[in-house]
Amino acid sequence: MSNVQLDIDALRAEFPILSREAYGKPLVYLDSAASAQKPRAVIDAMSHAMEYSYANVHRGLHLLSNETTTAYENARKTVAEFINAETADEIIFTSGGTDAFNLVSYAMGATIDGRSAIEEGDEIILSIAEHHSNIVPWHLLRERNWVVLKWLDISDDGIVDLDAFRALFTDRTKFVAISHMSNVLGVTTPAKELTRIAHEHGAKILFDGCQGAVHGHVDVRDIGCDFYVMTGHKLYGPSGIGVLYGKKSIMDKLPPFKGGGEMIDLVTTENVTYNESPHRFEAGTPPILEAIGLGKALNWMQEKGVGAIAAHEANLREHAIDELSKLNFVRIYGLAPEKAPIIAFTVEGAHPHDVSAILDRTGVAVRAGHHCAQPLMKRLGVSATARASFAAYNTHKDVEALIAGLHKTYEMLG
Repeated sequence: MSNVQLDIDALRAEFPILSREAYGKPLVYLDSAASAQKPRAVIDAMSHAMEYSYANVHRGLHLLSNETTTAYENARKTVAEFINAETADEIIFTSGGTDAFNLVSYAMGATIDGRSAIEEGDEIILSIAEHHSNIVPWHLLRERNWVVLKWLDISDDGIVDLDAFRALFTDRTKFVAISHMSNVLGVTTPAKELTRIAHEHGAKILFDGCQGAVHGHVDVRDIGCDFYVMTGHKLYGPSGIGVLYGKKSIMDKLPPFKGGGEMIDLVTTENVTYNESPHRFEAGTPPILEAIGLGKALNWMQEKGVGAIAAHEANLREHAIDELSKLNFVRIYGLAPEKAPIIAFTVEGAHPHDVSAILDRTGVAVRAGHHCAQPLMKRLGVSATARASFAAYNTHKDVEALIAGLHKTYEMLG
């Protein structure tokens, strides 16, 4: 954590949307795990690019194309620095986290030189706590290549058992896809240890970092992972942009996911050869403005201090859990130590959708449903939960507003 203190009032002023009201009440936005709000710096960077310096990237030789290409590639360098990739060439821009997962699952299962990296009978390990975007692409690979999916359970608090993980490996285990941080429980997995075990068994490992990259420092070289996925809209950036980190030594050997401009080396009527990574996996016009916005969002986080943001969020998390624990009609899921400011809960006698609807009328926005994690819901013994997720711009008053709204909810529904 950082000793730097955030000026929360000044920080909140950088988010235009926080000045609006919801049903005549101050907006209390507690749904950042779904999508974070955007600071003025991101909005202005994208607007400026559209107004003054927009053109397609890489293919033009005129001023605007050169300026936009520089901005786009600078965003790639910013992402590489943010997660400490060895080189910017290990950063592939996608349309989102979901696109990145699909890219890897397709490429690992696609045939090149008569073989694929994952073949019939090979095994892939997933955790029961995964988001659907890190489950469904592997099911698609299971259907295409007849691979075997193996599932790692978690404790009631959401903790991964390393011995149970190790026991899942056989000589047919080729891949592991697992969240760095649960989008429901906010629990962080021991990424470095999981990577070590996977590599000991000759398997590649991918981390879903769509939450993990938001709430603390990520160092992919220290973790040692082969792939790491992030998505822009949870990192105070725009939607329509995601990031796949992939070790270049691996990505240059994988077949492309999509065909089109930029990903080629030479095209003839008889044959086609492919560009090297990252361009091999960025077919067509990429998300130019979105990449520029993401780069600015990551710069914004670094300027505020990733450690300072994490410390502020930890303080909010503790306050929220302390206050929620006093409500005997509320059950919290995932109380592992050092969890992120993502709190899933249910209210006695009330469906989570009704909880969300009533809280909304008090100005408090929370998520309700299965959170694209139905296997985890089944593991927890519920069909849905409500989820309050905090970000850099939230305050202790937001916690108090949540608690007051829950009292009202229970009075009406409990």
